[in-house]
Amino acid sequence: MSTTASSSAQAAHSSTNKPIEARPVVLCGPSGVGKSTLIKRLFADHPEFGFSVSHTTRSPRSGETNGVAYHFTDRPSFLAGVEKGDFLEHAEFGGNLYGTSAQAVVDVQNAKTPDGAKKRCLLDIDTQGVKQIKALHDYLGCQFVFIAPPSLAALRSRLEARGTETEQSLNARLSMAASELAYAKSGGHDHVIVNDDLDKAYAKLKAVVEGQQVQNDMLPEM
Repeated sequence: MSTTASSSAQAAHSSTNKPIEARPVVLCGPSGVGKSTLIKRLFADHPEFGFSVSHTTRSPRSGETNGVAYHFTDRPSFLAGVEKGDFLEHAEFGGNLYGTSAQAVVDVQNAKTPDGAKKRCLLDIDTQGVKQIKALHDYLGCQFVFIAPPSLAALRSRLEARGTETEQSLNARLSMAASELAYAKSGGHDHVIVNDDLDKAYAKLKAVVEGQQVQNDMLPEM
């Protein structure tokens, strides 16, 4: 992590004992599980949240805007950032690099809501990223929330319905999903929510980020 970003982040986050409104939320879960829909609803109800925009080397999809969906970059530039320590976490999937920079979190923390309140950061990252943040950036004091599908069969159906996956990429995503579920079963997250009903899953997510006590859902068999 760069010196400036590191010092700014550590000044804002010292431990998990800080008030709930000061803790970044890390949302993790397989592709196709419904994280984007849950995030949109959360932002509508909680304007104090700001989304950390990740970097990626993949090409933009239709409708994606640079700096909004992702910071789109090339592989040499991304790897140079890794060497400099600019990223809180990074991973490679499907031949493309993805990562969350420390500066992306700082940018959210420095922003304000229309009424002048401080923004709270939300990160959408994979299990590799969760492990890296826990191991190297525990000072952030994150809330780790895992969003699970009701079953791998249901996840396959959702991914197939998107119409964007090849058989190879579909199998890769399902294999990665099984790995993420295994990590979740090991107790790697603070909260587990199964998205088998969008309204119920959102109600639990909303309660979690508001600091309410919520019982974890039972993870599906793999």
